[in-house]
Amino acid sequence: MALTGVQIYKFLPKTNCKECGFPTCLSFAMKLAQRSTELSACPYVSDEAKQNLEAASKPPIRLITVGTGKKKIEVGNEVVLFRHEKTFVHQTGIVYRIKDSDADPVAKAKEAASYTIERVGIDMSIDGIAVQNDSGDAAKFAKCAADIKAAVDVALILISSDTAALKAALEVIGDDKPLIYAATVDNAEAMIELAKEYSCPLAIYGNGLEEVAGLTEQATKAGLEDLVIDPATRGYCDSLTALTQLRRLAIKKSFSLLGYPVITFPGEGAESADDEAMLAGMHIAKYSSIIVLDNFLPAIVYPLLTTRLNIYTDPQKPIQMAAGVYPLGEPTPDSCLCVTTNFSLTYFSIAGELESSGFPSWLLVCDTEGLSVLTAWAAGKFEAERIAKAIKDFKVADSISHKKIILPGGVSILKGELEDELPDWEILIGPREAMAIGSYLKQNWS
Repeated sequence: MALTGVQIYKFLPKTNCKECGFPTCLSFAMKLAQRSTELSACPYVSDEAKQNLEAASKPPIRLITVGTGKKKIEVGNEVVLFRHEKTFVHQTGIVYRIKDSDADPVAKAKEAASYTIERVGIDMSIDGIAVQNDSGDAAKFAKCAADIKAAVDVALILISSDTAALKAALEVIGDDKPLIYAATVDNAEAMIELAKEYSCPLAIYGNGLEEVAGLTEQATKAGLEDLVIDPATRGYCDSLTALTQLRRLAIKKSFSLLGYPVITFPGEGAESADDEAMLAGMHIAKYSSIIVLDNFLPAIVYPLLTTRLNIYTDPQKPIQMAAGVYPLGEPTPDSCLCVTTNFSLTYFSIAGELESSGFPSWLLVCDTEGLSVLTAWAAGKFEAERIAKAIKDFKVADSISHKKIILPGGVSILKGELEDELPDWEILIGPREAMAIGSYLKQNWS
């Protein structure tokens, strides 16, 4: 039975040492109750407390790390079925599969790893490369993996049914902690020992959930806990059913043998690249942790990255820009000063229009807790006093030679109040829509 945060707190040392990453033992206990951290994060918990708390505090889906450094993939540790209940935490890793028999696999890896797009101030790219031993040659497979490791800085997955080939590849890249794919009923013992020897996560491939559970039980009894599971479903209906069952069994039933991240291969169940993209999109929504693509096309990857961003953005916390003064287009002290909120979409809408207007500008961004202009005004978070305070706090007067500020047209009602707060400033009313700022500046700013 799950314990509350207060019940868990009674077993903790109550020293508030902060070594767990949380400010107090009580806040750590609350996170344990939510299953968003692990008991092992506390270095001073007693053996008796461990016995009482380990089962209660264990996350329903284990957190697994593939790779090392900044480009590692962290998946799992989710605690809800639906993002609106709380949020999804560790976004789906998107990986591109390359075969060691491909012509110039390193060039393909470089092309995929270098692809990046920017949306609302966030740079998005793929997370890893899967290297498959398609040739059947262990030496060729190891060389291909080593060459790709040297060429790109992303997480790696090694795919082979031959433990000798995997061992040869791990000899050269084992320190990078790649994911080994995959243990089956035929080779589980050898694969488990290989994963333990190199301290790498292991993928479990089972024909159905019962077989997967049997293999995960075998692995955990052997002392291997960093597992990723593949229920061997590839189509639309069967994969949706299996992935939903896995998430429900882990979260609602606390069935630990299936409480692991899931890896999927939408290309294996697709008839075309477009079909693969649709399957991959479904897997991002429900509930794949790592997706391995067989086709790398910007027309496929772009919408998948955008879909992932939308799903893994906290629905209770809008994407925000840092408050401050932003120069757009190399402005001078004579350039105009506009003001807006720190909702990212609002910022990038007005910033893009200002940059393309031909008028270098200063943009003052006020902290409105991520709300858009009208929403922030209605909530009392974008008002005259806050704008005046931002002008003072960010020392706007040091950057400009005038005292003119352009308000968004949608909140023209703030003009009088802002004139009271800034009696020596001229308050101008801009257009209601960002797209009209260019023509507004042509008419009103010289």
